[in-house]
Formats: sequence, structure tokens, C-alpha cells
Amino acid sequence: MAGRRVSAKGTLVLDSAGLSEVAAGAKEARAHLEAARRRGARVVTSAVTLTEVLRGGARDASVHRVLARIEVVPISPEMGRESGELLGRTGLSGHRCAIDSVVAVTALRQPRPVVLLTSDPNDLETLVEEPERPRGERVVIVRV
Repeated sequence: MAGRRVSAKGTLVLDSAGLSEVAAGAKEARAHLEAARRRGARVVTSAVTLTEVLRGGARDASVHRVLARIEVVPISPEMGRESGELLGRTGLSGHRCAIDSVVAVTALRQPRPVVLLTSDPNDLETLVEEPERPRGERVVIVRV
């Protein structure tokens, strides 16, 4: 987290890589999950993330165990509009960016401070950029 400590409460958001890493028991991802639980943070993932992670086979069992302990945020029509407008403002496009945009809107709507676990921070950093917010209130992107 680039040396920045995250205060009490807030939200930990898992994108597809974050969810997969937690489900696989990856040490760094699990450490972020445990830190979030200790500070009383919500742990969420977007419903769109399920599309990227679940395949209907036995490999899904570990993901379902994680999903049973976190909140899956549904995608509303308003979030769909916000996600599309966010893509328009940032100039990003394509399937991968569309999914990242929904994850970004999910993160931006959560109680602060927000930490988002991902394996590919580049587009997400652009999508969650909030230069008008004080630095300590912005979404923190963590690569796992």
C-alpha cells in the first residue's frame, strides 16, 4: 500500500484477481483480507467479477467459500450508466476496460477508506482517479 496505513472501517474491494488470490490462499491477499477484518472494514466484490472468476466446475469451490463471507455488490442501471460515463471520461474502451469500469464504480461508491486488490492496476488507477479528493480519501490500488 505504498507505505500508507489504512485507518479503521472502510472497505476492501476484490477484483477478479483479488478474489482468486484470496480463494487460492495467497499470502499477500490473505494478509489484506485479515487486516480489513481486524479494522472492521466491509469486504466486497462486484457481481461482474463473478463472470470473470466462476466457471461452473470443481475449481469454483474455494471461490464460493470466500463469497459466503463477503458481500457481492449487484450492478444497478445507475452503476451501468456511471461505468459507461467513466469510460467516456477516461477514454478507455474494450471488454476488459468495461469490466474494470464496473469494478471501479463499485469501489468509488464504498465507504472510505477503500483498498482495491488487483493484479493489473494500470487501468484501474485511471478509472478510480479522483484528483478533487484529498489524497487520504482516494481509493488505494494494491497489486497482488
